[in-house]
Amino acid sequence: MIDHENLRASNAPFMRDFQEAFADVLESGWYILGNSVTSFEIEFGSYIGSRHCIGVANGLDALTMSLAAFKFEPGSEVIVPSNTYIATVLSVVNAGLVPVLVEPDIHTYTIDPRKIGEAITPRTRALIVVHLYGKSCEMDPILAIAKKHVLAVIEDCAQSHGASYKGKKTGTFGDFGAFSFYPTKNLGALGDAGAVTTDDDGRALAIRRLRNYGSDVKHYNEVVGFNSRLDEVQAAFLSVKLKRLDEITAHKRKLAALYLDGIKGDFVLPAVHPDHFDVYHIFSIRHPRRDDLKKYLFDNGVAADIHYPVPPHRQNALKNILKGEFPIADEIHSTTLSLPISFATTEEEVLKVIEVLNTF
Repeated sequence: MIDHENLRASNAPFMRDFQEAFADVLESGWYILGNSVTSFEIEFGSYIGSRHCIGVANGLDALTMSLAAFKFEPGSEVIVPSNTYIATVLSVVNAGLVPVLVEPDIHTYTIDPRKIGEAITPRTRALIVVHLYGKSCEMDPILAIAKKHVLAVIEDCAQSHGASYKGKKTGTFGDFGAFSFYPTKNLGALGDAGAVTTDDDGRALAIRRLRNYGSDVKHYNEVVGFNSRLDEVQAAFLSVKLKRLDEITAHKRKLAALYLDGIKGDFVLPAVHPDHFDVYHIFSIRHPRRDDLKKYLFDNGVAADIHYPVPPHRQNALKNILKGEFPIADEIHSTTLSLPISFATTEEEVLKVIEVLNTF
């Protein structure tokens, strides 16, 4: 069976360095907000081109605290794409704000700038853009809209480590960039982990304070905060993998090129544009008989996955929060299928996947 993702195999090249990094942390005797976190924050901030990087516990917290840092009035509205993972919407709800869904572009799967304006009301305070599947949003028109309407911009970069738009990396366009380092990400930890990036000194201070109980100095709390700190061990592991993130990206882009060149028939393939450097966290194709296709692949030795089967507005948890119909999100979520494209996936395996696809 060709795995969709095999984390043991994907992490095998890093095992010796992981063991050394773990030993260093263990022997240091400092396990919360120590040198490993500081080092990773500096390294990752430098990698994407952001002045500040603040390590937090996970990607959801990164989004929630980014919103909390603005101290918006409760009930303020935040625009969110309708086809995102539920975490993006949960961050808005958890921050005491109101999510307002906007449909994506059916070709790129990222929020459609042409539809944002009609969702803005006098209560709108922020816009969360999601660089889905490893492709950046169309940031030029989005930033122009945000400037016109004086909206905060938060980038959900959970799937876009190293992706760029017109040569500028995601996480450096908005007021905040919110990253997840969940184990399956291109830059994945061995547990939960996240980070917030920003160029603003004051906003960086706000996130550092929020992640640590609202405290700058031990036992003295300035605001109501969170307990959301990047773990020393995970930070050490992330520093190991960050050194080879470009290698991981290059491998996934090579596999994506094979798919794009080799898949024939009535499959909808990811859009490619020279303004976008895509990192293919997920290689999503679409087909009207998605479920039959998934079974056919499995029966022929290929494990595919679905990201994601249920859009936010169809989730029971949000049925009393999200209002309206979103047919483009419904279309994407009912037809999307994710093909194997991990760091452990080989070119030979991709060629086999292509062969099976082309006989469907």
